[in-house]
Amino acid sequence: MMQTVTQTSTNPQESAYRNYQGGFFKVLISPEETQGSFALVDMTLPRGVEPPVHIHTREDETFYVLDGEMTFHVGEKAIKAGVGESVFSPRQVQHHFEINTPTARFLTFITPGQFLEYFLQFSFPAAEQVQVTPPQGPPPAEHIAFMTSQLEEKYGVLFL
Repeated sequence: MMQTVTQTSTNPQESAYRNYQGGFFKVLISPEETQGSFALVDMTLPRGVEPPVHIHTREDETFYVLDGEMTFHVGEKAIKAGVGESVFSPRQVQHHFEINTPTARFLTFITPGQFLEYFLQFSFPAAEQVQVTPPQGPPPAEHIAFMTSQLEEKYGVLFL
């Protein structure tokens, strides 16, 4: 049985960036390209937009730091990670991360890949020039409530 191999470009000029939480991301490999097995996302975020403690019920996440420094809290462990370091966060284990530098760029490897839909739902196409905008205060309560309800109901993410 012959399988089709899809080659994905990582050239920024050929891939669309999306604005997300004051930063931006680019999908490097989509779940459609892997029959749902995984997604790979290149993400750049400012300090101050980190997610609260949560549990993924359906997927594992692996993070690989490309620029900046982050602290990951996975279960009871706190793991400081810099450029070239990776951290695994298995499903059903509480986790969150902190960005220790003004911005951080990291790869997120999501297995299986369907959780990418969340990032697509809560982002929008970026302009030609992508930039990081640190938060100027919390998002509106209605936005937080909608995002939280979608994460829990549609994506199986639990907040603690």
